[in-house]
Amino acid sequence: MTSPDPARNTPASAQFPLRGSYAEALRIGTLLRKETVGGGLLVLMAAIGILWANSPWAEAYFTLRDLEVGYEPWHLQLSLGAWAADGLLAIFFFLIGLELKREFVAGDLRRFSTAIVPVVAAAGGVTIPALVYVAIVAQTPGLLRGWAIPTATDIAFAVAVLALIGSHLPGPLRIFLLTLAVVDDLIAISIIAIFYTETIAIVPLLMGLLTIAVYAVLAQRYRQFFHLKPAAAWLILLPIGVVAWAFVHASGIHATIAGVLLGFTIPVIHRRRDQVPDTEPGLAEEFEHRFRPLSAGFAVPVFAFFSAGVAIGGAEGFLSALTDPVTIGIIAALVVGKPVGIVLATWLTTRVRGIRLDPSLRWVDITGVGLLAGIGFTVSLLVTELSFTATDPHHDHAKVAILLASVVAAVIASALLASRNRRYRKIAQNDAEDTDNDGIPDVYDRP
Repeated sequence: MTSPDPARNTPASAQFPLRGSYAEALRIGTLLRKETVGGGLLVLMAAIGILWANSPWAEAYFTLRDLEVGYEPWHLQLSLGAWAADGLLAIFFFLIGLELKREFVAGDLRRFSTAIVPVVAAAGGVTIPALVYVAIVAQTPGLLRGWAIPTATDIAFAVAVLALIGSHLPGPLRIFLLTLAVVDDLIAISIIAIFYTETIAIVPLLMGLLTIAVYAVLAQRYRQFFHLKPAAAWLILLPIGVVAWAFVHASGIHATIAGVLLGFTIPVIHRRRDQVPDTEPGLAEEFEHRFRPLSAGFAVPVFAFFSAGVAIGGAEGFLSALTDPVTIGIIAALVVGKPVGIVLATWLTTRVRGIRLDPSLRWVDITGVGLLAGIGFTVSLLVTELSFTATDPHHDHAKVAILLASVVAAVIASALLASRNRRYRKIAQNDAEDTDNDGIPDVYDRP
């Protein structure tokens, strides 16, 4: 059976030979699927936003961010910054929806025995940071609305760091981080939907749900068609998805929730009647493959560019931010609360009879992942937008805290996991040695 995605199995010379631009697009798409590249673009665009917002040309940056475009009668006249947070980030959340669906249907989350430890760890990694933040800002009740800011983990950033430094770390450690981050995102999505929705317009919400239902029927019934015809998804499903997003946005619920719901409608496995080999990727995996370059190469970096641009106000402004309880609470929650919550929840779970960590993992490895989970970049910035108004000084201070905490968490986690990686590499080299020159690594030799 012919693969629906020529970029995977077709030699470069056979891919539309006379269309160099198409081959280049495939090459760039493949590059953008690499975790380290996506994370690097995210950091680069955030850095550009910060530097521009604190440069002599800062006024131009804020004018661009606040420029409003769109159609007001449809409640879609938004600033470019809002379009990035509400619109482009929906693409990122669509991919999260696809990942969650795959994990629940065909991945580690479908089995209780393998899912319970990282799921409980994720819950601990949300609860403890929230409590740390609340404890620090409790004297100022108005600041409590930011409690959810340090609960999120940036899956793209965290996985990119692990991919960069973890060449010899145990495979189960990466699976643990991925499952942890996916469940963390699910909790963050639920928090946004439940706690950051003030009023709901029933008619637009019902219309949005109806549109999502139509999207789901088409995706389920014609899964093989969309699997084999990549352009069909762009021409048919994408416009319907945009309409669903617009209705959800008009309802008062944060529009990124529409992206998650749409992702959940995509089928993961093939139907028996389609007679497709099990080795063929399902539609959810195929969509993830197609849309990830758009998310990693454009949507998330642009969001980071507009959201990370904070006018710090020089050394005086930076020192002022550091003394704000919001800043202290977020940094403490992400750098300390996250790893403590994850390690503690994991340890408590493994005290239950019949539940154990993978034998290849050590507690120092879990601590490294807990520190890595303190990188709360994308979703934390989004929750900040929902927690504090742009004119509130705590809005910019919270962003400074997120950026600073994410850097600190990344540096500490990298140092610890790089040390562990060197140890695992040395073990692998020792295992591969063949001192008796019999062509078999010594570890496999038998006396």
